[in-house]
Amino acid sequence: MNFRIVSALVWRYLFLYTRTPMRLVELVFWPMVDLLVWGYLTLFIQENAGHSLPYPIAYLLGGIVLWDVLFRAQQGVAVSFLEDVWTRNLLNVFVAPVRTSEYVVATFGVGIMRILVTVSMMLLVAFMLYQFNVFTMGWALLPFFLNLLLCGWSLGMISTALILRWGQAAESLAWAVPFFIQPFVAVFYPIGSIKPEWIQYFALAMPPTHVFEGMREVMKTGTFNMHHFFWASVLNVIFLAASAWIFSSTLAATRRRGLLTKFATQ
Repeated sequence: MNFRIVSALVWRYLFLYTRTPMRLVELVFWPMVDLLVWGYLTLFIQENAGHSLPYPIAYLLGGIVLWDVLFRAQQGVAVSFLEDVWTRNLLNVFVAPVRTSEYVVATFGVGIMRILVTVSMMLLVAFMLYQFNVFTMGWALLPFFLNLLLCGWSLGMISTALILRWGQAAESLAWAVPFFIQPFVAVFYPIGSIKPEWIQYFALAMPPTHVFEGMREVMKTGTFNMHHFFWASVLNVIFLAASAWIFSSTLAATRRRGLLTKFATQ
């Protein structure tokens, strides 16, 4: 892998943001809307429930911030691919001596930068408005962050593979894929709240479930659950390997059938 090529691709995506500043709005606007709406709603429920709910505002805000890590990592891969489609640059990338792994790693890097911008803004607003400090979780924050990053990359490669397979008509999947699993991975509520019970087995097979369950346990008891961390890590390795295979095989099939040229010039 040539990291000069990777850095060149990353710079290319960053230049898109400098040339079109409105692209930055998407990184800040929707996360802020979620934080404000759900944050104030939870405060209202907490006040009217007589504080009978355990840590409701912390659970919700922690879920929103960590979910956005997964979502922005997924967007870094899927939307970066779409940027090349929209700017008619896809053929230029793949005609150049760029390996598939270098292209994917560059989109991973873009995803990390998107996360840093968005999450920094969310943490600042959450602290100013709700006195919520995610860093109270201490060192437990790092494995949570890394596991959600890996899961977001996996979903990003799957999203891109689906778009390659079905064409530009499937562009909406770049935003929709993470929300297919959101109701089942216990982002805002414990896994025991998911009904019927058989769906809980599906939820436990998803890496983010263990991350969010572990987050709530750290907030409530101050202890880091190694069981959830172990299963989140193992499942993420499996998901990342499977999604990489799906993406690479779909891209190879698209090239063999000559569809990449047609796809990139639509």
